[in-house]
Amino acid sequence: MAQVIVVGGGLAGLSTAHTLLERGANVLLLDKQGFIGGNSTKATSGINGAGTQSQQDAGIIDSARTFFDDTKKSARDLARDDLIKVLTGRSGDAVNWLQDKFGLDLSKVARLGGHSQPRTHRGDAQFPGMVITYAQMEKLEDLAVSNPDRVKIYKKSRVVKLLKDSTGGVIGVEYTRNGKNETAYGPVVLATGGYASDFTETSLIKKYRPEYYDLPTTNGEHATGDGHKLAIETGASGIDFEKVQVHPTGLVDPKEPDSKVKFLAAEALRGVGGLILDNQGQRFVDELQHRDFVTGKMWENGKTPIRLVLNSAAAKQMEWHAKHYVGRGLMKKFETGEELAKEIGIPASQLKKTFDDYNAGVKAGKDAYGRKFFSPGEWTLTDSFHVATITPVLHYTMGGVEIDAEARIIDTHGKPIPGLFAAGEIAGGVHGANRLGGSSLLGCVVFGRVSGDTAASYLLQQTGAAVGQAGARLESIHGHLGAKL
Repeated sequence: MAQVIVVGGGLAGLSTAHTLLERGANVLLLDKQGFIGGNSTKATSGINGAGTQSQQDAGIIDSARTFFDDTKKSARDLARDDLIKVLTGRSGDAVNWLQDKFGLDLSKVARLGGHSQPRTHRGDAQFPGMVITYAQMEKLEDLAVSNPDRVKIYKKSRVVKLLKDSTGGVIGVEYTRNGKNETAYGPVVLATGGYASDFTETSLIKKYRPEYYDLPTTNGEHATGDGHKLAIETGASGIDFEKVQVHPTGLVDPKEPDSKVKFLAAEALRGVGGLILDNQGQRFVDELQHRDFVTGKMWENGKTPIRLVLNSAAAKQMEWHAKHYVGRGLMKKFETGEELAKEIGIPASQLKKTFDDYNAGVKAGKDAYGRKFFSPGEWTLTDSFHVATITPVLHYTMGGVEIDAEARIIDTHGKPIPGLFAAGEIAGGVHGANRLGGSSLLGCVVFGRVSGDTAASYLLQQTGAAVGQAGARLESIHGHLGAKL
């Protein structure tokens, strides 16, 4: 069968590629970097799924409808019900697919900010984004070696143009590889990620959110909106470009406090009970609110440095993460509350009051800052603590090229562009005004699966049409020859 071209080798591109192979299509995957994996490898909290086997095993009652409601609330006035329905309705299948096809452990389930139920899945060790992406990457690379007629992976291959036919449909790409210009033909799936590291001359950050341009980012240097720009040049409709997510918990490296790139503190650290304290050792926000809300409160509070604090119970639940952050010098362990108070520069009694107030709110079920979900155990000065300094960081771009529920890219007249599809962060409108934690990996897998399905069907349709046309030409030739005879 003819090929589909997948541009971008992160989790969205990989999920697309595996789905295309399942549907019988051949795959050419192009990535401008010398490696594949993208930002997905940096995801630290997990992947959302509603109604999964892992939830059932943990006694968690959840549904796609509840997840839909949570996502729509987060998306606010920019909610696209059709896209949210796909994202949440296929979430359970996405998690199950990862577990069944790639043998992944996703048995740990946490509640992140904005979720009414625990539904963010991870395994026992390492960062889930890395584990999920590497599993897909290794399998696809093995297939490229064992079955090169079905799968080709070209790294350091930058797509510079989308090719169109006379009807406006996309029929292939131009790309540069090894210093040469190359051409490949087939339907195209754009899975090029976002633009939260777009500090180029044509920066989408500077164009749509100039006030964010000087913020640090969690993104790799590849996240420069290349796919967005190619698609717009080809006639695609852009949507919500001004919606850029600033994550509240970028980790400040004491050795490089002004570094432009920050490592992300997993949202699950707050999900298991972590608190956010200002430079007076006081809370000022519901730690499990939506990301943009927490970030806004940090800016409003202004009492820096602001710290993320885990007690021993929270640190134990996120043991691998805590050890990793300590090993990188991004988190410190304090054996007592007195040591922590000294580090902050406040009397121990002041920190004790913060803990006492929080404990009282937990017992009463009424937190002063509106927190609704609590982890078991009291906060005391005799406990040990893992602590990191945090700062808001550019993290995710909700804006992108407009798609429909079948992952087809929409043109400026509201119609699908034949032969052009999108998956992952480049696909705008999926999350509306704000993305829930755990839904980035989910969006990559779900819309990777959807775009793979749709592109494979389109390829089959085009191949069938071409065969039909060839047959008609043969009939005509035979008829012409018969008439002469």
